[in-house]
Amino acid sequence: MKEERELSEKVKLLEKELQTLVSEIQRLDAALSEVDDVRLELKGIKVFLGRKHPELKDQLPEIVRKLKAKAHPE
Repeated sequence: MKEERELSEKVKLLEKELQTLVSEIQRLDAALSEVDDVRLELKGIKVFLGRKHPELKDQLPEIVRKLKAKAHPE
């Protein structure tokens, strides 16, 4: 009887842990979805700006390098 109760408690704890993990996965999945949306928007902006300002295509890699350097100084 005591073993059954202990086993039941362990199962309940594992179910709670699993539920927590599922919730975290759902939260991360939503965040990744938002990142994908932003990535698509950015790609659209780059295409639009590249058509309106062809020189941007040449300057963009340098601009990105500078922004990364400021964001992640070493």
